[in-house]
Amino acid sequence: MKIRPMAVPGAWEITPVQHGDPRGLFLEWYRHDLLAAEVGHPLELAQANISVSARGVVRGIHFADVPPSQAKYLTCPRGALLDVVVDIRVGSPTFGRWDAARLDQDDRRAVYVSEGLGHAFCALTDDATLLYLCSARYAPSREHTIDPLDPELGIEWPVEQPSLSGRDAAAPSLAQALAGGLLPDYTVCQDYIESLRRQVTK
Repeated sequence: MKIRPMAVPGAWEITPVQHGDPRGLFLEWYRHDLLAAEVGHPLELAQANISVSARGVVRGIHFADVPPSQAKYLTCPRGALLDVVVDIRVGSPTFGRWDAARLDQDDRRAVYVSEGLGHAFCALTDDATLLYLCSARYAPSREHTIDPLDPELGIEWPVEQPSLSGRDAAAPSLAQALAGGLLPDYTVCQDYIESLRRQVTK
């Protein structure tokens, strides 16, 4: 398993080693110990979700209040999708930057998204299936969204006419979310993640 940092600090791309023969294949798509060694603390599993989308669907940009926010470990066991991570932490040196990774049923990569980052994805095939582990349960009152088509972010979606939910289509731009005080603070995020690391050393 290879784990490499993405261009947005706090996000990692994970490439598993696949062992195949004429019968099929086997791989480890998640390793608690290897991820914890890279991130600095273990992923506390609180919820696991599956999302299935038609080709051209864009979901996100979603994020949750910090603390506790919701770290995510994502993979695509069926079809293909473009997984996007956005730095929306106010005060971050990379505020407004995004990075993406293709997740599909061939390479079977995964992405880890730390607390405080924005997350979105675009389905590249019909029945694109996203499987993800979460560090905290879904809490509607703490969840927010940013317009994934915001020109200020300039995310290069690989579809001409993305299909959005009503909630995502009505989401504020990054600038509007900033003005409305919705975005997580970089220092608060760092302090919270550091508190998780300290718990490991106790």
